[in-house]
Amino acid sequence: MRRKLLLGAIVAVVPVLAIAGFAAAGGGQSSLAELRDATAKYHDIDVALATHDAVELPQTAAYGGGTCIADAGGAGAMGIHLLLQDRLDGTLVPTEPEVLLYEKRSDGSRKLTGVEYVVAGGPQPTLYGQAFAWTNLGRYGSPDVNVWTLHVWAWKPNPSDPLGIFSPWNPRVTCD
Repeated sequence: MRRKLLLGAIVAVVPVLAIAGFAAAGGGQSSLAELRDATAKYHDIDVALATHDAVELPQTAAYGGGTCIADAGGAGAMGIHLLLQDRLDGTLVPTEPEVLLYEKRSDGSRKLTGVEYVVAGGPQPTLYGQAFAWTNLGRYGSPDVNVWTLHVWAWKPNPSDPLGIFSPWNPRVTCD
């Protein structure tokens, strides 16, 4: 009898816990929904180029040159960084990332995959519950410059553990 009562209690509680867990997980997704809404227009890279002082960040020859950033160790790629220079103002606005991340498609067009936030100086910022990484810009020819960065793969899933959507590298992004 006790076993049936215990089993009945478990059967009654598990759906409630599942619903609560689903609701809790959705909290971060609603914040990301605002980011997606704000950046959806940039699926067309021409919109970004027409509305911002934008430039593709070239990396130095020591890192392979070109504008598509890939990890030599095989962790994946970040893709092409389109820096929105007019947003480099030292403020952190969740719906206004400083960098748009693109992947080159086989037909030469660009696919928006995510964004990167860049904050120069100050204390370590956090956003979406994530601490920013201290990043050296030597790859871009400025080895004496460090900034705080956070990648958000808002438009392309990232299976990387443990950071996933916030990992710097995405194994599903390529520079091929």
